[in-house]
Amino acid sequence: MEWRGSKCMCIHAGRGSTKIFAVGLSLLCYVTGPEDNCSCCQHHVVLVCRNYRGDVDMSEIEHFMTLLMDKEEEGTLSPILAHGGVRFMWIKHNNLYLVATSKKNASVSLVFSFLYKIVQVFSEYFKELEEESIRDNFVIIYELMDELMDFGYPQTTDSKILQEYITQEGHKLDTGAPRPPATVTNAVSWRSEGIKYRKNEVFLDVIESVNLLVSANGNVLRSEIVGSIKMRVFLSGMPELRLGLNDKVLFENTGRGKSKSVELEDVKFHQCVRLSRFENDRTISFIPPDGEFELMSYRLNTHVKPLIWIESVIEKHSHSRIEYMIKAKSQFKRRSTANNVEIHIPVPTDADSPKFKTTVGSVKWVPENSEIVWSIKSFPGGKEYLMRAHFGLPSVEAEDKEGKPPISVKFEIPYFTTSGIQVCLTHIHNRNVSKYI
Repeated sequence: MEWRGSKCMCIHAGRGSTKIFAVGLSLLCYVTGPEDNCSCCQHHVVLVCRNYRGDVDMSEIEHFMTLLMDKEEEGTLSPILAHGGVRFMWIKHNNLYLVATSKKNASVSLVFSFLYKIVQVFSEYFKELEEESIRDNFVIIYELMDELMDFGYPQTTDSKILQEYITQEGHKLDTGAPRPPATVTNAVSWRSEGIKYRKNEVFLDVIESVNLLVSANGNVLRSEIVGSIKMRVFLSGMPELRLGLNDKVLFENTGRGKSKSVELEDVKFHQCVRLSRFENDRTISFIPPDGEFELMSYRLNTHVKPLIWIESVIEKHSHSRIEYMIKAKSQFKRRSTANNVEIHIPVPTDADSPKFKTTVGSVKWVPENSEIVWSIKSFPGGKEYLMRAHFGLPSVEAEDKEGKPPISVKFEIPYFTTSGIQVCLTHIHNRNVSKYI
């Protein structure tokens, strides 16, 4: 993996609640900034800063907060800022800014992926990533920054591997020649050697969410499926797994029928997957990390029939009360059942005195989210249920603004995917493991 133009990293702190952490391509820093919504406070402090390549002066980070506040006042704030020939790529986490700088033509998507990965690693080390945790762990943070990146190029970013040799506990000086863990130098840096389980198990879940834009008359204007394959692997040794999916390209290459195939888009794999093997025969071959991880994610732009269709009738009466009639209909086969169904219906922020009536399940009002949640434990296919809700409204309530939050539905259907994707081939090879599930 190449990250061109990565130079330095910094962290700033200042008077107020907002801090900054910049990481470098050339420079990487954490920085504190001014109070939110406070234009009079312009001070900030660099908490931690690491210069990786030396082509960006450390003082450049001082321009970051000024640029940030100027752009925010102008209403033109973006995740990439520029001063002279230096680019600042930044994210905000809690009261910190994490900032990466570069003079080169760096891959912006990779830079931001790396910044979010740093937040994840630091959060796993310190539970909460904030100014106090940085001030209390300067030594460990500098050690992590040196392992995460070398001369502006990302290196080891797996927190499980980093925790093998960068710990928060003190240790005695070892006068012998230090030897890094094998996972740092071998070809499988995401998995430690010598893992053993009394019972070898593999669990695989295909998780999909459907995003729909529906007009007032019930027509689907736009739809997409966003999915991921998540695994929990508890295998001894160094096992090699192979999965086959009913991807459209696979069937075209093999000459088989395409009636049950799907065409995946925006496919992203975990680093353990052998991409060359996938390009050749669409087989997902990999040595998995230990424990839980996301093997791949994907997206499909396709026409989707809503599995649970929601119809709503909302009546407002003279600014004194509002009534809802919600009808939920399952549009999948009767042999399937949706579990743990939650229908989230937005209501006015000043609604009060709720009353509910439903043919199935339970309804609760969540005033902090300005919504009601209709929960149905089991929703068989081909069924239709009705719920009514009544709220009081203040008589002085103004007219609604244009646009209303959408109704959202969450549910689980075992052994069913909206896209039709299937794991059609599994193989586990491990000379040291005779049994697996």
